[in-house]
Amino acid sequence: MSNQSSTSVANATDNESKSGEHKLGLIALIAIVVGSMLGGGVFSLPQNTAATSAIGPVIIAWIIAGIGIYFIANSFRLLSDLRPDLQAGVYMYAQEGFGSFIGFNVAWGYWLMTAFGNVAFAVILMDAFNQFFPGVFTDGNNLNSIICGSVLIWGYNFLVLSGTKVAGFINTIGTIAKLIPLVLFVLLLGFLINYSQLLTNFWGTAPHIFEKVNNHSESVSLMSQILAPMTVTLWAFIGVEGAVVLSGRAKNKKDVGKATLLGFIIALIIYMLMSVLPFGVMPQAELAQVSNPSTAGVLAKVVGPWGDWLMNIGLIISVLAGWLAWTMLCAEIPMVAGQKGTFPQAFARTNKKQAANVSLWVSSFVMQAAMLLVYFSNDAWNTMYNISALMVVPAYITTTLYMVKICLNRQYDQYAKKGRGLALTSGVLGAIFCLFILYASQIQYVALVPILLTCGLPVFIWSRKEKGKNQPILQNKEIIYLALLLLLDAIVIGLLMTGRISL
Repeated sequence: MSNQSSTSVANATDNESKSGEHKLGLIALIAIVVGSMLGGGVFSLPQNTAATSAIGPVIIAWIIAGIGIYFIANSFRLLSDLRPDLQAGVYMYAQEGFGSFIGFNVAWGYWLMTAFGNVAFAVILMDAFNQFFPGVFTDGNNLNSIICGSVLIWGYNFLVLSGTKVAGFINTIGTIAKLIPLVLFVLLLGFLINYSQLLTNFWGTAPHIFEKVNNHSESVSLMSQILAPMTVTLWAFIGVEGAVVLSGRAKNKKDVGKATLLGFIIALIIYMLMSVLPFGVMPQAELAQVSNPSTAGVLAKVVGPWGDWLMNIGLIISVLAGWLAWTMLCAEIPMVAGQKGTFPQAFARTNKKQAANVSLWVSSFVMQAAMLLVYFSNDAWNTMYNISALMVVPAYITTTLYMVKICLNRQYDQYAKKGRGLALTSGVLGAIFCLFILYASQIQYVALVPILLTCGLPVFIWSRKEKGKNQPILQNKEIIYLALLLLLDAIVIGLLMTGRISL
């Protein structure tokens, strides 16, 4: 990074630090975490989790996910307290612990995750509009949907360019507003459902749950019922690191850890209630067939048509607020990576409002390209949320492994006098949960992860060349990491060519 660029970035950061007007308080940070997690997907949880699972396996899946995500969230919380100097921690933890190449891949993967996630928001938002304008936004990916989704992408681009204070305030209001229909959904079902029906066919064995495999039906085992919702649960919890990503914007660094833990607890309670209570309204076989957003169909059966309208309006508010939060996150990661030299320096530029303007513009163009590809997809929503969910795994696993690393090599003792055992436990169990998620996910989506990471190599090489001719593109360990990545690519290509997997 040139001295001029370094100075301009430092001045921008110093100016922002001196002026509290762009900083985020505890409530705003909690709203970022909750707003990031409680996106449009929460309104489809009843059908998504019950698609091939009975209530018992769904409960077990949420318990496993809750425990696993807790350890991931706790790792973020501990690291934000231990290393408040690492702004945008999702990227910086990987950079600090495992070098620039791993750090770049985490930043690149996380960036793509946020971009694809925003496009998923566009799809489900247009699908919700179709409930009010039947046939106009069919499946969320027809021509009208692409046009309106594109308008929103660029609308959010200009809103975030106005600065994090304006965007953060709107996100806080939006988060509060979208909680109203979710709370009403839980309260109404809590009072009106049939609790004897809630426990019927608890394990999905009387009668058995079936799914279509190669054009014929097969019964689903208990383990398969538990594994089936795992990607859904991961998708639901993406955003738990939101306060850490924006830690550089926090008024008080200690608020980052509090916001992460409180946001996680709020989301977990809502998710479990919204997944379990609908089983008291209709049996699994019927619940699995409810069109999304399935909360609308469930509530309509309990209270009538106004329940359908309420939940669809709630979905629209939820997606609009969540989309804003993720646009903020999408721009922050490349900007900080550019400041540190892992992304090209151009990404580090900010405008007068201290918004990451170059990073934001490039992100919007990436989202626009993905939005155009959605037009040709037969199942745009599922594809986008599955890819987004798995692209966050590199960030989560490197964060938990960094937690393990500083505990084992005694670096932890440099930052805190106690708590190393708890920190080590959080890191180890969080990393194990990440591996479990990969095991539980559909292979065709897991296979896309190394392919998409490899697509970032030209950007990595560009950033390395900016450091000077004497700077090697790859260090010794990084050559090994690259070789492993290319090996995974070769395996995926081989599986595709032999027909063992299909995208």
